[in-house]
Amino acid sequence: MSFVSVNIEQGAETPVKLTRRALAKQRTRERVLAAARRLFSERGYEGATIRDIAQAAGMSTGAVFASFADKSELFEEILTADYEVIYAQMTQAARAAKTVDEALLGLFGVAYSFHLEQLPLLRASIAESWTRSEAAERRARLSALYPGVRLVLPAGPAKQRSNDTDYPYRAHSAFAHLTGWGADTVAGSVLVLEPVGDGHAATLYFREGAGRDSDEFYANPEIGEFWTGPRPSLTEVASALGLATAGLDALDAVFALIGADLAVDPADGGAASTGVETLIVREADRALTDRLDGLRLLAATTEADIEVDPARDDELARDLSELRLVKDAWEIAELRRAVAATQQGFDDVIGDLPAIVAHPRGERLVEGTFNRRARAEGNTVGYDTIAASGPHACILHWTRNDGPVVPGDLILIDAGVELESYYTADITRTLPVSGTFTDVQRRVYEAVREAADAAFAIVKPGIRFREIHAAAMQVIAQKTAEWGLLPVSAEESLAPDAGYHRRYMVHGTSHHLGLDVHDCGQARREFYMDGIVEAGMVFTIEPGLYFQPDDLTVPEEYRGIGVRIEDNILVTADGAENLSAGIPRTADAVEEWMRSR
Repeated sequence: MSFVSVNIEQGAETPVKLTRRALAKQRTRERVLAAARRLFSERGYEGATIRDIAQAAGMSTGAVFASFADKSELFEEILTADYEVIYAQMTQAARAAKTVDEALLGLFGVAYSFHLEQLPLLRASIAESWTRSEAAERRARLSALYPGVRLVLPAGPAKQRSNDTDYPYRAHSAFAHLTGWGADTVAGSVLVLEPVGDGHAATLYFREGAGRDSDEFYANPEIGEFWTGPRPSLTEVASALGLATAGLDALDAVFALIGADLAVDPADGGAASTGVETLIVREADRALTDRLDGLRLLAATTEADIEVDPARDDELARDLSELRLVKDAWEIAELRRAVAATQQGFDDVIGDLPAIVAHPRGERLVEGTFNRRARAEGNTVGYDTIAASGPHACILHWTRNDGPVVPGDLILIDAGVELESYYTADITRTLPVSGTFTDVQRRVYEAVREAADAAFAIVKPGIRFREIHAAAMQVIAQKTAEWGLLPVSAEESLAPDAGYHRRYMVHGTSHHLGLDVHDCGQARREFYMDGIVEAGMVFTIEPGLYFQPDDLTVPEEYRGIGVRIEDNILVTADGAENLSAGIPRTADAVEEWMRSR
């Protein structure tokens, strides 16, 4: 019995009359089910045997087997009968667990993995429910910030790559955050929060595909499903996201309301009416922003109003960024998944090293190998993969990736898998191509690792975000001074007006991570760089040392060495967790990793 048939079976009619034998059999089944429920609850699936269940029911094991073929059938019968209760329990457990799978394993132990293939709809429906719930809570938080204000949040249009070819579509992160709609988002969709009473009514507008019942099925390559493949219907999206939906053409009525709210009222001496204020995420969809700005200009009553002031729209963008500073349970679960997929990508690269080294543009093969994993396990890469071998590692954003990968050199790989939900990892490892660090490479590598560890050691709720960078830089200053690379002591270099060590590490140590690789980028400084670290924040720790190949301030043995180690950090209630700790970090562990592939 599978969950596909649950609703049918639950709705089946019970015969009005039962024979005496059938009635006895039914009562036996009920006794067995009651005993099994109790024992599964107390001991878990593995802890309750058929013998235990028979004893608890006060009957022989033979009587149990007369009603059920095995424990598996018994377990499925309980799941079917108690579907709604179990669904609620699992959903609640999923919120408290790291992932939906862990929640299910916690409730049913190995029984979950045994039934996973048989019961895929249960897992999928829980994950979907969790997404809907968290997205609704985010919308509620935004609504509370803008009472009585209409908010227009576009997903954005497809972006042209060349002629009639577009880039792979990605919706704006604010839209994804508030809807829970990720890689399946239809280009051009718009979320509108319309003020109603003390809150807002949310409606998602998008253009449905043209099916076989439409002439556009063949004629329109933009929406015809002959060209695009099946696209979700309004009803399907409404069910999946828990949002009211409407066709994109219905958005015209929203803009008619906006126009009316902005209209000049002659009876009021020419003053603009006091209608509902409308704000938009300006960068998401230029055409919609221009449309709104046009209505604003038409409503202008003084010369001072003939230029649109984007200040209030900018406030919306700021607040949307700041809403993402602390991740909810679902977001943290997604980031864990992104990190796990990214680890697989790094493993793949190490496994492909012989082919990578043999190719004259081995960096391209590194990029391709990692990107293949990103497409297999997620949506794509979260940002352009950096595969920087040899002196290219000294170029912070080397994405050309057209150089060779040479034994004896280091290769710095900065890469992250973006999931279908758009949440991305951002991890860097620096690997010795030959499998073993030279003495000077190891010295630089371990210095960077010590800086990363020093920064991680101070992370806990209550510190200021900028203190993380300061902790890493203290180690960088100490090490570069110890090696004789600074004209002053480490203490003197750390003074605000000095910073000699910064020559070798010019970037910051940390940035927030989530839907964007550099998440929350429009948050105010007092909430970001100078902000107080809170439980639920996720950010990187990524110190590095980069000695340019032509830098005469360092001994020749250092020139051309670039090292960065980057991990993804979750702030917990009393400290921090390194989400990417499973990817080897120390020099010894990296060498062992290289040997094991």
